[in-house]
Amino acid sequence: MFNPFTEALDESDDLALVESARGGGRESLEKLILRHQAWVYNIAVRMVFHPQDAEEVTQEVLIKAVTRLSTFGGDCAFRTWLYRIAANHVLNMKRRGGELRPLTFASYAAAINDTPDLDLPDPKSVPVDVPLMVEEAKIGCTTGMLLCLDRKQRLVFTLGEIFGVSDTVGADVLEMSPDNFRQSLARARRDLYQFMHGQCGLVNADNPCRCPKKTKGFIDHGHVDPAHLLFVPLHVRRVREEAAGTVREIEDVLDRHYAAVYRDHPFLEPRDQTDWLRRVFDRPDVRTTLHLD
Repeated sequence: MFNPFTEALDESDDLALVESARGGGRESLEKLILRHQAWVYNIAVRMVFHPQDAEEVTQEVLIKAVTRLSTFGGDCAFRTWLYRIAANHVLNMKRRGGELRPLTFASYAAAINDTPDLDLPDPKSVPVDVPLMVEEAKIGCTTGMLLCLDRKQRLVFTLGEIFGVSDTVGADVLEMSPDNFRQSLARARRDLYQFMHGQCGLVNADNPCRCPKKTKGFIDHGHVDPAHLLFVPLHVRRVREEAAGTVREIEDVLDRHYAAVYRDHPFLEPRDQTDWLRRVFDRPDVRTTLHLD
C-alpha cells in the first residue's frame, strides 16, 4: 500500500493527480483522495477514539484539502502540504468522541481498576469468537490510553511512534524543528509508557491487569459490543506492515516492547466512501473551485 510518510517519497503520482484535478479531472481527484484517505483516517482514530467520529474528522480534513487545492504552489512537498492541513485540523477541531470526557492517566487507571476481573463469556452466548472480543478489549483499552495525552502529544506519538515517521518528516508536517519533534515524542513516550509500566499486563508481567480478565467487564460496561466490534476487522493488516518503510529504529529495548503494542494495532480502513465522494464532488464550493467535469 502507498505510504505517504517514507523519508524519500516519490511524489510524481500525487503531483500528476493534483494537476489533473485542478484542471477539472474528477477521476484524478477521486484517486488523490483515496491515496491518502486511510492514512488521515488512522490519524483521526487515534485523536478521537471512535471510528465513526474519525470518519467525520477525515471528511472534514479532505474537504479542506480539496477546496484549497488551488493554493498548493509546490513550495513544499504535497505530502507536507496535505498533512499540515490534517495536523492543524485535528489540533484545533471541536471536541468529539472520546475527547468529550477529558481523561487523565489517574482517572483512566481508576476506571480500569474498577472494572471487575471476570471469566470470559461462554462462546455460545456471543456472536463472535471470544479471542476477537479479547483483541477488541486490548485495542480499545490501549487506544483509550492515548486520550490521556494532550492533543499535540497524541499526534506526535501517532506519527513518530506508531507510524514510525522520521524526525525530519514529522517536523515538516508539524512545522517545528527536528529536535523539537524528537523531544516532544520523548515526552509523550515517557508519560504513556510510565503509565503502561505501572498498569498494563501487556508490557509488565507484574501488573495484574490482563485483557482476558477485563473483557467481560468491558462488555458489561458497554465498552465492548460483541455484535459491533470497532477495532477488529475480519482481515487484519497491522500498522507495522503498512508503515514498514517508515518505522523508526528504537534504541531502547524496553521502549521497543511498548511500541510494539501500538504497531501491532490494525491499520483501519474507513467504510466505503463512494457515496461520500459523490456528495463532496457535488458541493458548489468544490465544483466552482476545481471546475470539475
